Amino acid sequence: MPTLKPRNAGHHPNEPRVLIQDVIPYEVPERLTDLHGPAEGVLTLPQHVYWGPKADCDLGEPEGVIKAYQALLREGTRADQNELLNAGLLVRVWNELMLPVRCRTLWENKFPQLAQRS
Repeated sequence: MPTLKPRNAGHHPNEPRVLIQDVIPYEVPERLTDLHGPAEGVLTLPQHVYWGPKADCDLGEPEGVIKAYQALLREGTRADQNELLNAGLLVRVWNELMLPVRCRTLWENKFPQLAQRS
């Protein structure tokens, strides 16, 4: 019968663990004014940003904005963000977005006006 290794086998307690959440390469634009995406209508997310079903997001509906903006902040390139995010809409929905802590921190450090809305 094979022996099972403990879950943390190979990890030494004195070595820091590297977690995927600590190394995901989030991108952030240079300026909020670079975000010139639509504020209304239907936004279709690129497949490299959202690979699930129903990539269309109705920006007239809160759930559509949240779905699109969470995906673009987490997975989008700076070019995607500049083209598809709208600065005014982002500021309005910032507090409603569920983002990884490090992603939120990067954006709020770059744009303190977002942190002030929290």
